[in-house]
Amino acid sequence: MKRRFLGAAAALFVMSACVTVCAASCAIGTGGRVVLASDQVDPDVFLWDTRDRLVDFAAGHWNSSRTISEHTFLAKPGTRAVVIACTPAFAHPHYSDAQDVIHVKVVTGPFRGKQGWVMSSDLHLDPDGGNLSNQAAHRNR
Repeated sequence: MKRRFLGAAAALFVMSACVTVCAASCAIGTGGRVVLASDQVDPDVFLWDTRDRLVDFAAGHWNSSRTISEHTFLAKPGTRAVVIACTPAFAHPHYSDAQDVIHVKVVTGPFRGKQGWVMSSDLHLDPDGGNLSNQAAHRNR
């Protein structure tokens, strides 16, 4: 009887842990084609060299503007990228809800081939699905 109770309790614990972890998933999965663009006032997007620096910046913790310039590159709006990885609800910006932190590889523009970390609010699904014509790809270089 005691063994059955412990087994049931363990199963319940595992299921409740899965509900918590499984419910937290990224809106854009690995391999997703995205377009980078921030808000209308300042549409350029910082791509950070590490996830932790991005998370610290989002929370309002950074030493200086020099730190920002040394650890980011600034992508123009409309730059296309592919999602490499995502950590759901990992960044906690001041005055807004938690956001996914997404690792991307840039596929167009001057930073083509570079990788960086961005907030989910700076990503939008690529309306072309990443199928750029040669002419469009040439314009974005």
